[in-house]
Amino acid sequence: MAKALDDFVRVGSPAEIELLLESMIQPGGASLLLDKPESTPLPVVLMEQVPAESLIVDITAVREIGGELKRGVGFRLLGQAHGKIVRTPLLKVVDSETVAGRVVCHCEYPLYLEEMQRREAFRARLRLGMEVGAILRGDGEGEATVQGDLKDLSQQGCQLELPASAASLLSATPMIEIELCFPNGTRFAIKARACHTVADSDRQTIRVGFRFEDCKADQERKLWFFVREIERESSRHAEEADVGRLPSMLFQSQAAASAPVGRRNLLSYPTPMARRLARVAGYLDGQLLELQQGGRIDAVQLSRHADMLLMLADEDMESLLFATRCLSREPLLVRHGLSVAAHILALADGTKIQRDVRKALAASAMVHDLGKGMIPGHLLSATSLDEGGYAQLKMHVALLGKAMDGCQWLSAGVVKAVVGGINERLDGSGYPAGHDGDHLQELSRMSAVVDVVDAMRRDRPDRPAWRIDAVYRHLLSSPGQFDPRWVKRYIQHFGLRPIGSLVRFGNGDMAWIQRLDQQGKPFQVQLTEAIEPPGEALGEVLRGNVVARLGEPVEEIPVST
Repeated sequence: MAKALDDFVRVGSPAEIELLLESMIQPGGASLLLDKPESTPLPVVLMEQVPAESLIVDITAVREIGGELKRGVGFRLLGQAHGKIVRTPLLKVVDSETVAGRVVCHCEYPLYLEEMQRREAFRARLRLGMEVGAILRGDGEGEATVQGDLKDLSQQGCQLELPASAASLLSATPMIEIELCFPNGTRFAIKARACHTVADSDRQTIRVGFRFEDCKADQERKLWFFVREIERESSRHAEEADVGRLPSMLFQSQAAASAPVGRRNLLSYPTPMARRLARVAGYLDGQLLELQQGGRIDAVQLSRHADMLLMLADEDMESLLFATRCLSREPLLVRHGLSVAAHILALADGTKIQRDVRKALAASAMVHDLGKGMIPGHLLSATSLDEGGYAQLKMHVALLGKAMDGCQWLSAGVVKAVVGGINERLDGSGYPAGHDGDHLQELSRMSAVVDVVDAMRRDRPDRPAWRIDAVYRHLLSSPGQFDPRWVKRYIQHFGLRPIGSLVRFGNGDMAWIQRLDQQGKPFQVQLTEAIEPPGEALGEVLRGNVVARLGEPVEEIPVST
C-alpha cells in the first residue's frame, strides 16, 4: 500500500463522503486494515453510517481483533465505488457491543476519504488448495470451449492457466467470454481479451492474462466481491492461518453442484486409480510452481495429500503402483516423486511401521525432488555437467529443505533420511553431505535404492530408459554404493516383471502388467499395441492364468513413463 500513496486523491465534500460510504454498505463491500506492520485486509461489514457522527461496523468474521481495537489500535476501512478503490483515514473504535452473537463496533466518522484509480493493486491470488474453474467460449455460436483454472483476479482482469491447445481458440477469437465457476456453484460470465501469454512446454500449459471488456456496474460490484472473498479465503490458507476466521461461502463445495470445471477435469486416465492419483499429482504440480516462484512447501496441503496417498495405498497397492505409470502428462519431477513414494510405501509395508511414520515417508518421498524446480533448468537437461554445474545441481536438496521449514507436523528424522539422504551413497560419493555407510540410516539406504530404480527406468538427456533386469544388474554390481540387503529386498518384493512393466509375451502380444500372483507371475495384464505410456488406447484386460493364453513373458520393453 505504501507505494500507492501518491495515487490516492482526497475527497473532502461531506455529500461525496456520504455517497461513497453508502456504496460500501453491502456484503463484501468493505474490509478493515489494522495500522500495524504486515497487516492484511480483513473482511468486515459496514452496517450503517451516521453522517458526521459515526460508522457502525460488524467485525464478527474477525472478532479476534476486537481486543486490539478496544486498546486503541487504529485502522482504515477499504472499499470500492464506481470502479475506484476507496479508503478512510486512520479511525478508532469508540465503543463496541455484542448483539445477538454479532460483534458490532461504533467508530469515528471520517473527515475525508481517499480514492485510488489503480485497481490492479488489488489483485487477489489463489493459493494452493483454492480451485476456481474457468470456461472460455468464442464470441459466436458453435464456437469451441476450453476449460482452465483461475490463478488471480482483479477488477480489471484475470490470469488463467489453460491447456496449450487453447492457443488456437485465442488466436482465432480476439474477444471471448470467460465464465468463472466457484466451488459452491456460483458462476460469473464476462467478456475479455487476451493481453499476454506465457507457455510452459514441460507442463503443456499456457498462462494467459486477460483484460475485461464492457464491464457493467453490476459486474463491477460482483468482481469486487469475488476479489475480497478470494483474499479472505487466501488468508485462511496462509501458513499462519487463523483457524477462527470464517471460510468464504464461495469456496464451500456443494454436494449438489455440477461437475467440477478446470483444466485437469478434462484429462482422461486409463484406470480409476490413476484418476484419483491425479489429484495428488495436481497438488504437486501446483506446489512445484509455488517453489519456482519463490514460495514454500504448504504444510497443510502436503499433509492432506500425504493422507490421500496413504489411503490409496491401503485400499489397493497394486492398482496404485500401476497408476504411477499412467501420469505421462505430469511434469517429470511430479511423476518421479509419486512413483518413489508409492514404491517406498510398498517396500516398507512389511516392516509394520506406525502410520504417522508412513505418512511422513509418503510426504517426504513425494516432494523429495521438487527442489530441482528451483535450480536453473539447463542443469536438468544437460547431457553432462562440469564441476560447477554439479555443485549447482546439488543445491536442490538444501533449497527444498529450507522450503520445508514450515512443515512442523513432519518427523524431522524422516525428512533428513529421505529428502536429505536419498542421494547419498555407501561409499560417500553421493550428495549433499557425502556421508558414507556409517552415517546413513536404514530409511536413507532403502530410499536410495527405490529412487535409483525409478530414475534409471526413465529417459534421461544422456540415455534412454533401462530395462529392469539391467537396472537390477547395475545395483547388484554396485555394493559399494547401494545396500545389498535393500537391493535384494527390492528385487524379491517387486520381481523380475514388476507391476507397470510393458512385456512382450510368447504369442507376440504386448501387455502392461497390472497384478502379480503369489509366485510373482502375471495375474492381470492389459493388452496394448503401442510402445508408449499407458493411455486411453489400452485394450482388453486379462485376469487369471495369463501365461496359458499369451505364453511366457519373453522380454520387457522399456518405456519411460
